[in-house]
Amino acid sequence: MRARHHRLGILAVLLLAHVAVAQDLAEYNRALAAYNAGDHVGAAQRFFALAEGSTDQATRQRSEYYLGQSFLKAGLPFAAASYYAAIVDAGAGHPFYLKAVEGLVEVQAKVNDQNLIPSKIDRSYDPEAWATLPAPVQARINLMIASIARRKGRLEEARLFLDAIDPKSRVYGQALYLTGVLLSDPRFPGRTDEASARAHDEEALKAFRKVLALDDPEQVGLDNLKALARLGVGRVTYGLGRFQEATEAYDSVERFSRYWDVALFENGFARFQNDDYGGALGSLQALYAPQFQNAFQPESRVLTATVYYFACLYDESKRALEDQERIYGPMRKAILPLLDGPEGERPPVFYYKLIADRDPRLPQPVWLWVRGNERLSDAFDNLEQIEREKAQLSSTQGWAQGGLVPTVRGYLEQNRDVLVQVAGTLARDRLTEAERNIKAFVDQANIIRFEISNAEKELAELGLDQQAMLASKRIYRPALPAPNWNYWRFQGEFWRDEIGYYQYTLKNGCPAETAGIE
Repeated sequence: MRARHHRLGILAVLLLAHVAVAQDLAEYNRALAAYNAGDHVGAAQRFFALAEGSTDQATRQRSEYYLGQSFLKAGLPFAAASYYAAIVDAGAGHPFYLKAVEGLVEVQAKVNDQNLIPSKIDRSYDPEAWATLPAPVQARINLMIASIARRKGRLEEARLFLDAIDPKSRVYGQALYLTGVLLSDPRFPGRTDEASARAHDEEALKAFRKVLALDDPEQVGLDNLKALARLGVGRVTYGLGRFQEATEAYDSVERFSRYWDVALFENGFARFQNDDYGGALGSLQALYAPQFQNAFQPESRVLTATVYYFACLYDESKRALEDQERIYGPMRKAILPLLDGPEGERPPVFYYKLIADRDPRLPQPVWLWVRGNERLSDAFDNLEQIEREKAQLSSTQGWAQGGLVPTVRGYLEQNRDVLVQVAGTLARDRLTEAERNIKAFVDQANIIRFEISNAEKELAELGLDQQAMLASKRIYRPALPAPNWNYWRFQGEFWRDEIGYYQYTLKNGCPAETAGIE
């Protein structure tokens, strides 16, 4: 009799389990119907309940994936990514494992995340399991892993992933540009002597020029890539000693574009090395226009002083050094107390707040330079996106039912905490770099001052009247590039259509004539 009762108990449990599965399946179908009808808030609520409480593994797993999909379509990409990442962590045994990888890649493209998702993809990469992913997804994965590998110094590995990207991919231009950066990196394996380094540089130039030749409007960020590729050509040809080519590359960077100030500054170096002292000073003059008053370019004044020094125009050189100290000396004094000191290392959150709050202790040019770092900028953009998602969860009618909101807000807070740490670390590194840059150019300025003193002493010992020699020389107008150009003397005012076209005319103050200076 007891055995019969036991069997009846088992049957009752099985019957209840079957009923529960049937109920979950019916609820899943209702959730899927809401999803297909575009009610992503309602669908998310139902999928969340099933993902958290279904006793049927298949229903629970399907709900986990479609919960992520619902969040993505509802405009909450980081909430979606949290569920995709959990599925990826579950491994290839999860029936939606590959779909979750695709979901992470889609979110990364949508929010341009350079930190969280690329790191996750790099850690989770499974070449065998992911081989069947669609080609566009594989291309983006390869680009993410290559970027992380380069960041960590795994340059040869980065090159292999870039080489695997299909030329038909929308991120092919990005792959070409990053290939050029890798090949021209002095740390790249194979650059063992001058000949091999030169060969790698030529390959880098080919990659940059392929970017410039692209005309597919579907290429991601093509205009930005072309500007970067022009800078790449300028830098590599400068390193090869082909200074005229470098100047032409820098001149091709669009005026008033994002990288124009960088091109102007580096062009000053190229023109100086090409014995075009007037052109070098003209490029630098543009950086002193009001448009760039908050630019952080501590080397520009030192370069100006260097050009004048080589022209033996020592008074002008000393004035440039005085400007450098007047502008950047206070900046360094402001930065130093904010860096890690004897009392210990400040936490990343300190530097995050320093930038996020526009701390008044930080000079505006330094703040702009630190904040302009691409990875840091992306981190701040994504922190703002996370805050928008948290606000949407709180304000949208329908989200508040059940335990969905506190659970998802917890995931978003975890992502926020990681991004704050990333942003703070990047800000600290960038701020440290700014201080070191200023210090390095202070040291260079002191060397120039020492050389000027020696040169002035030698002139005095030779009994030469430099001022009389300069007064006896004529100044010639610079050559005009074309008949439709006009010459206007600079009189202290910066006109928008003139910035970037300045050309100094210099007298040579040296006892012996210097090539390129009248």
